[in-house]
Formats: sequence, C-alpha cells, structure tokens
Amino acid sequence: MRPIGFSTGALAFADFRRGLKMIDKRGIRYVELSALRQEELYPLFLGLEHLDLSNFSYVSIHAPSKINQNEEEAVVEMLQAISQRGWPIILHPDAVHDFSLWRRIGKLLCVENMDKRKSIGRTVKELNQVFDKLPNATFCFDIGHARQVDPTMNVAHFLLKEFGRKLIQVHLSEVNTRSKHDSLSLASILAFQEVAEMIPDNIPIILETTVSEDKMESEMGRALEALTAKPQLLAVV
Repeated sequence: MRPIGFSTGALAFADFRRGLKMIDKRGIRYVELSALRQEELYPLFLGLEHLDLSNFSYVSIHAPSKINQNEEEAVVEMLQAISQRGWPIILHPDAVHDFSLWRRIGKLLCVENMDKRKSIGRTVKELNQVFDKLPNATFCFDIGHARQVDPTMNVAHFLLKEFGRKLIQVHLSEVNTRSKHDSLSLASILAFQEVAEMIPDNIPIILETTVSEDKMESEMGRALEALTAKPQLLAVV
C-alpha cells in the first residue's frame, strides 16, 4: 500500500495539535504539519519540543504561503532549524522574496507546483526558473493544482516527467475553481489515474482534502483508488 497521510491544516486548520491527534489515533503514520499562515509558524516552532512524533514514519512542514518581506529571514531561520530534524520543508515559490535565503535549507527545501491563481510555479517552464534559483531543492507534486491548471492532465504528465527525479512528496486533493481543496470526486479520481503510474509507490502522499474526522478513512480509500493506474486496454485483433 502507498504511504498515505494528512496535512494537519486540512483537518484542523491552524490547530496542528488537534489535527495531529486525529491522524495519530487512526494509526496513520505520515503527516504534514501545516503553518500555512505566517502567524502559525512560531507556535508550531515552539510546540515541536513538546510533541511526541515517535509514532510517525514521515513528517514534513508546510511553510507559510505568504511571508512578510521584512520577516523573511526570521521565517527561513526557523524553518532551517526545523529542517535539522531531517524533515522536508514544503514551499510555495510565490512566497519567496529573496531566493538566496532559502538556499540555506538545501535539499530539504521542497518546492510545490502552483494553482492557476499564481504567476509562477505552475508549469515546467515556470518551475525550471525556480529550480535555477534553488538548485538543491526537491519537488512536492500537487496533483490537484496540476489538474486545475490543465484538466487534460498534460501539465501533470510533463511536471512528473521533468521533475520526477526530485520528487519526494505528493499533495492530493481536488482543487476547485476557487483554488480551494475539496474531497475527491469521481472526475478527479479518474483524472489522477492518468498519471498514477508515474508516481513511485514509496513516495509519501499527503491529503489536503478538508474532510470531517469520521470521513478520513473513506477519503484515504478514494485517494488510493486515484493513485491506481488505469488498466491498459488490449487491442482487439
């Protein structure tokens, strides 16, 4: 079975402790601790010293999606300290003001492809411009973002083809026209199956779907279905 877990932000918004409890009590061993808003980062940074994460096989941190330029260096310093634990730091490239600061995090900095609202990071060409500035960074493939940018899944295919060697995490959800993360529909499951075989079985899958606690297991089931490649039809001779 693929390694699959949840973002705390999807389950409990800014309350990472509650999200972590929801994940842990179900025996899920893969988690992304979310500090999607800048004001959430410092409480998370302090709280890590008191969290027991020994049950988890994989932990990543989602950096703020918007960062005050005057506070960027302080944000990077906190995230760099967290990365010393060996945890990937997931970054939205449009949040960056000074790429030289982020190069300090090295290969544990993990750049995510963006949704259609953003001006950078959506396509292979745009992400290559980011990786030129962050040459040691790895890749977080957001399959929902890629489908929103291009429902044919061609953009998704080319992102995985170009950056598959850098891939260390996948974000999975249905991203609607307002760029919000929804539960998976049949349409998104079928679309994601188009590129499922390009995602190695050992890559951690982090769900960003905003589901209630009682729907977590069923959402994981849909996610696993979405990451099962479509069977190839045999030509009739």
